[in-house]
Order: sequence, then C-alpha cells, then structure tokens
Amino acid sequence: MATTKVTTDVIDMSGNTGGLVWAKGATGDQPLPVDSVAGDMRENTTTGKTEVFNGTEWRNLKEAPATITVDYLVVAGGGGGGGNRGGGGGAGGLRTTTTYGGSETPLALSISTNYTVTVGPSGNGGGDGIQGTDGYDSVFSTITSTGGGGGAGFANGRDGGSGGGAGHQGGTVGSGTANQGFDGGEESSGSAGGGGGASQAGQNAPSTTNGGAGGNGLSVAITGISIPYAGGGGGGGYTGTGGNGGTGGGGNGGSWTGAVNPTSGAPNTGGGGGGNAGNNPRNGANGGSGIVILRYPDTYSINVGAGLVTGVLNQAVGVGEKYTTFTAGTGTITFS
Repeated sequence: MATTKVTTDVIDMSGNTGGLVWAKGATGDQPLPVDSVAGDMRENTTTGKTEVFNGTEWRNLKEAPATITVDYLVVAGGGGGGGNRGGGGGAGGLRTTTTYGGSETPLALSISTNYTVTVGPSGNGGGDGIQGTDGYDSVFSTITSTGGGGGAGFANGRDGGSGGGAGHQGGTVGSGTANQGFDGGEESSGSAGGGGGASQAGQNAPSTTNGGAGGNGLSVAITGISIPYAGGGGGGGYTGTGGNGGTGGGGNGGSWTGAVNPTSGAPNTGGGGGGNAGNNPRNGANGGSGIVILRYPDTYSINVGAGLVTGVLNQAVGVGEKYTTFTAGTGTITFS
C-alpha cells in the first residue's frame, strides 16, 4: 500500500532512543523490480543484512569494515662487519610508534584484510679487505625498515638503516636513514669505525690501535619489558682492541692482538656484525636478523599465514592488549 510522503518536520523522532523499523522479509519475498524504486530499503531476514534497491536489483547495503589501531616495532636485519681491520656493520633500520619512543603513527587497519609481514635476514661479514653485505629490509603493511649498511673493508662503509663504519685505509662512513638509524664512525689510519645504531652514530676509532664502538640501539617496551634493539657492530682494532658492539645486539670488533675474532650481531635484534682486525681468517662477522612486533587491543587476534615464524602469538600484555612477535620469514596476516 502506498504511503503519503512526509518530511522530517512532520515526524520528529529525536526523542526516541529505539531503532527505526522498516520492511523486512526473506530473500524470496523481495519486491519485484517493477514494484520497486531506487533507494527502497528492507531488512533481509535470510541474510541478516539491510539491502537497498539500486534501480535494477536488490543489493546489500555496504558496511564499513571494522578497524583496529596497531602499534608496531619493525627492525631490519643488521649489516655484516668488514674484513681485515674493517668497519662495524650498521644496525638494521628501526621504526616504532610514538607510544614506544619512536616517531611513527600507529596504523588503522581493517579486520579480515591481508597485511604483509617480512622479517629481514642479516647481512654477511666481508672477506679480507671486503665490505660486509647489507642486511635485508623488514616490512609490516606500509612500514618498511631498511637493512643495515655493511661495514667497510679497506675503505668505505655502506649506507643503510644505520650506516657501516669506515675502514682503516681512509674510507668514508656509511650514512643512516632518517628516523631509522645513524651514520657509522670514522677510521683512524689503522683501526676502523663502529657501525651506526638506532639511537647513536657509530664511534670513531679512538686511535690507530683500537676500533670504534658501535652506536647504541633504542630501548622499546612494546612487549611490556624494555629491550634494546638495533645496536651497531664494533670496528676492528689493529694492535689494540676491537670496538664493543652497541647495546641492542651489536657484535664486537675483532683484535689482531691475541687473535680475537669479531662476533655476530644477536638474532632478532637487527644488530650489526663486528669488523675484523686482520687475524686469520680475516672475515668480518655477520649481522643479526630483524624482528617485527605488533601490539593491539585484546578483543582481536592475529591469524598467521604460511611462511612466517612467530615467537609469541596473541600474548596478553598490559591492560586490554595483546602482542605478537615475528622472528623469521615472509607472509600475510589478518586480524579477526
């Protein structure tokens, strides 16, 4: 039965706290197109959806997907240290939200939508007089952290999330990436500079005999515990000592004296590898692999696709929140 059109100034429902009830029925009870007008609406009791007639057919009224605000820590793989009095490897780039001491904005994501996660592997230590290789990028959705720059062999450190330290033959330092990490340290005509870290540049070699320390990483409490990530690797020393690795997983530089070999960056920290000093074998040390950590409201859970390795999955933390750590691989996740 047709009804007479009325305007909002005739019917005032502003004082009613209930819902507006309109036509309803099963899919088989939909009015025929000839009996319908574009814009007509009804509740479909078969699907439980509100539907609207578009002038040709009945279609479900589009619903905006639910969104969830996610904090994150994305650390790339650390660069390898250089060989033969080589520079320390730069730490993997670190990006985290302002909630946890970074400069990034939390992401507003949709439920039941695929998002990419990649945990960057580490770079390898360089051979005799050869640069270490760069670490690999880590990714979460639209956030990419750049792999750490390899430490210098004889000369130049490589650019990266944090830059690699310079080698002992007058090379240049590797540059870090803005809001991810710092530059490597300078050499000193015999010893190499440290790799850059997430909160500090690599230190210059303090003398011709000792290597520079790696730059310190950044402490982040996204798991509920403050943990440092992305420390630079120490530079190789000559007749003295190698530089210490920066806090946050940076490897120590090697020393020719006492045939002390460099150490690798710690796994899942993005720490840079230590540079070698010249003792055999003359290779620099590998960097540390990266990590991705997400924190979100506890009313949601993460579903993990193939190819990803988790450390902790949907773990309660704080008040009304959970977190998940990804320690290797690449794949997609969804929130539900």
